[in-house]
Amino acid sequence: MKAMIFAAGLGTRLKPLTDTLPKALVPLAGKTLLQWQIERLKAAGITDIVVNVHHFPDMIIHYLRENDNFGCRIAVSDERDMLLETGGGLRKAKSLLTSSPNSLIASSPILVCNVDILSNIDIPTLLNVYNPDEMGVVVVSPRDTQRYLLFDHDNRLRGWTNIATGEVRPASLVSLLNILPPTGEADLQAKPTYQLQRSDLSPLAFSGMQVLNPRIFEVMEKVVAEKGDKFSLIDLYLSIAEKEILRAFIPENYRMMDVGKIAQLSEAESFAASL
Repeated sequence: MKAMIFAAGLGTRLKPLTDTLPKALVPLAGKTLLQWQIERLKAAGITDIVVNVHHFPDMIIHYLRENDNFGCRIAVSDERDMLLETGGGLRKAKSLLTSSPNSLIASSPILVCNVDILSNIDIPTLLNVYNPDEMGVVVVSPRDTQRYLLFDHDNRLRGWTNIATGEVRPASLVSLLNILPPTGEADLQAKPTYQLQRSDLSPLAFSGMQVLNPRIFEVMEKVVAEKGDKFSLIDLYLSIAEKEILRAFIPENYRMMDVGKIAQLSEAESFAASL
């Protein structure tokens, strides 16, 4: 099978480091973020990898070449002309992810992950959960956040919400949220907060990794028609959730960290060293 690492982001939350290098090459516990991801995939037996680039793209290309692709077959999807977000980036890399002289690899599922999310996930276990008759498996966790994917009792994706703003997608799920009024005079100018109301839907936080059926490329055109070439994987998932099955996977004893802020790097060093 093949994997894709999203490494094209601007890394604005990691400034000033990312003023002079791409987020993927930020060092952490003796390795770059990109090396952590490549080695994790390689340890799981995945050596056909696509890496997308945009911010300082030549630095990443040179880094991979200098390190002999860490013993893997790595292709680069170049987005230097336009950053396409996760969904658009996956779409652009289609030919790299689905073309292979080995027909089994070309038709096998695709593991997709973010370069800046470290975790202790057991990739073989994740791959065993994948059902080729469905569209894919999305790694999620019950941690606190503002934005949640919403899953039914069968762990099938049904929607998305931002509990800070009250946004719900699709709109048919708007009854999921209830506005809570301010609790006192001092709170009268505060923004409203929202509470989940539907017990038949579980809010789970996306963890930046998924295993997708290559048929995902056949169902992208609806969101492309609406959003253009630049769209997120969440946009894609919500556009197909009514007709296609995307399931939640909640790893046991899951530990993860989004290495997104400069202030977190010291904590991230310790986290990475513990994996």
